[in-house]
Amino acid sequence: MCTSEEFVPGLDGVIAAKTEISFLDVDREKIVIRGEDLIELAKDKTYFDVAHLLLEGYIPSQEEKKSLEEKIKTSYSLPKGVLPLFKLLPKGMHPMDGMRTVISLLAGFDSEIENRSNDKNKERAYRLLGQLPFITVNSYFATEGLDIAEPNESLSYSANFLSMITGKSPSELEIEIFDQLLLLYSEHEMPNSTFASRVIASTNSDMYGALTGAISSLKGHLHGGANEAVMYMLQEADSVDAFEALIHHKLQNKEKIMGFGHRVYMKKMDPRAAITKEALRRLCEKDNDYKLLEMCEAGEVIMREEKGLYPNLDYYAAPVYWKLGIPIPLYTPIFFSARTVGLAAHIIEQHDNNRIFRPRVAYTGKSY
Repeated sequence: MCTSEEFVPGLDGVIAAKTEISFLDVDREKIVIRGEDLIELAKDKTYFDVAHLLLEGYIPSQEEKKSLEEKIKTSYSLPKGVLPLFKLLPKGMHPMDGMRTVISLLAGFDSEIENRSNDKNKERAYRLLGQLPFITVNSYFATEGLDIAEPNESLSYSANFLSMITGKSPSELEIEIFDQLLLLYSEHEMPNSTFASRVIASTNSDMYGALTGAISSLKGHLHGGANEAVMYMLQEADSVDAFEALIHHKLQNKEKIMGFGHRVYMKKMDPRAAITKEALRRLCEKDNDYKLLEMCEAGEVIMREEKGLYPNLDYYAAPVYWKLGIPIPLYTPIFFSARTVGLAAHIIEQHDNNRIFRPRVAYTGKSY
């Protein structure tokens, strides 16, 4: 019988799984991905390097990476039977809901959906990796009444993704920074969405079902939705002084300031945030407009001094997305798109060595 003394709210610190995929070593400030430090990888590797590392267990050679990109390009488009669904998405619907709907429908086009083997799951993961830019961008465009954006196979994965969003040819700097953001969002141990995907996969549900649950989790403002909230807050203030006043006002009203604090990085800055802060600086240098950087830095000082809280990845990622010309409603969908490869790795690991999750409760109801 479980007792209230054994209850851990939010399962904080409870070990839920053994994994070879990733680990947050907070003391050493490392995000370990199959033995590699994600922060170091972000300095000179690409999203595809980390995607291959997550799914295959090692960083690919240049030849292997090129072969992988060519393979994934063959999956840029969706089955024709899926395309009419975009026209049925209600106007004003959040694109995360559109993505959830489309990914769920894809299950019906997988003729081997009952095959949960390692090889078949990897095949699904790579196919989804290719399809996600189309799903992500057009889940937004469709709900805004815009024409469907078509992929460009002549571009690299990240260049195509960003070009589909903006309708422009991105610069090398913009492609580099966007790819780096995908890399930083690719995997992060056991947040709520990853746990949700593993719980669903533990029932022997398929990858599409597990991802559908994960996207529902990631949509929440306490998880992936924080990046959107940060940008709306920056827009509301629109100057350093106004932003400082807004944060002080929210603190006085005991409102949560999105983009700060993390359930794992309690007393330190999220190491990924330092990289996105530098990316923001580089974009500001490009157009000689430092306002967003100065606003964010001012907010960072206030939150550190007043609350002892530090920025997480979303805090600086939001203005980076803005500088790249990405509409705010796409911030969380891009997060999910990048994270799908990490989620897929966890789903595969769960299927390969499965035990269904079945926790207990501490009963606090009427006596019996």
